[in-house]
Amino acid sequence: MRWWKMLGLAGIMGVAATGVVIARAERRRRSYTPEEIKTRLRERVEGA
Repeated sequence: MRWWKMLGLAGIMGVAATGVVIARAERRRRSYTPEEIKTRLRERVEGA
């Protein structure tokens, strides 16, 4: 029965770690200014 508790705890920690990764990516994405976004999109279009 004890290993079930450890498995549950590991699952909860995995979910928390995934949330942290998603939050960091979202914060990084939102830090761009509209001009930076336009410039990046134009670069992608030119490269395609």
